[in-house]
Amino acid sequence: MGIGLAISYRLAEAGASVLIADIAAGEAEEAARRLKALGYRVDWSECDVSKEADVKRMVSTCVEWAGGVDILVNNAGIYPRKPLNAMGGEDFDGVIAVNLRGTFLCSRYAGMEMVKQRRGGCIINIASIEAVHPSAGGMSAYDASKGGVWALTKSMARELGQYGIRVNAIAPGAIRTRGVFSHLGKSGSAEEERAQLKELKAFMSRMVLGRMGEADDVARVALFLASDLSSYITGEMVVVDGGYLVS
Repeated sequence: MGIGLAISYRLAEAGASVLIADIAAGEAEEAARRLKALGYRVDWSECDVSKEADVKRMVSTCVEWAGGVDILVNNAGIYPRKPLNAMGGEDFDGVIAVNLRGTFLCSRYAGMEMVKQRRGGCIINIASIEAVHPSAGGMSAYDASKGGVWALTKSMARELGQYGIRVNAIAPGAIRTRGVFSHLGKSGSAEEERAQLKELKAFMSRMVLGRMGEADDVARVALFLASDLSSYITGEMVVVDGGYLVS
């Protein structure tokens, strides 16, 4: 869906064989079907990135199907909103498990294959502007996870550079996708919903370019980072936020 589908499309369009992995098997299968219909080489695999066995199986599936792993995009993520005083340990752990542990696990097993192949590789982590500047309430677990993704990106870039593997991150701002407004209207309180809408309006007012981003705005940056056009870039984070952070 959303950013993941847009990145899959851009990479497939550029000639990559793309394995789409998602915890939602139906969504993954449908995305693969749509891209195959355009003539691209695409397959799918069901995977819960927080589970090590799933990740190992997903990477093995990719190696068997495509003959190796040259590019990994860590895009899986969840962003439930919950105030700190209402958040339990399980809530926090659930976000970290997907957003940070999942990024680590996928990078570890795909990175091991890249090292074994001896032809370098590219890992792209989808972080967030929240990694450097929290912008909304109820996002402490998400912000912590994305801050961790940014730190992990830099650490992995240092460790894997000797093998010719580049590791970079993309930090999207507000991107128009199916789930971006999913929390609105679900609070059960008209007052809280009005507060959320007010917050959204304030957020939008800081967009220097005057619009929300589209999934393809992120996908085109991912294509750049996956290509030889960025062959001397590693350990960096490209911000794709329409100017929000500079406003």
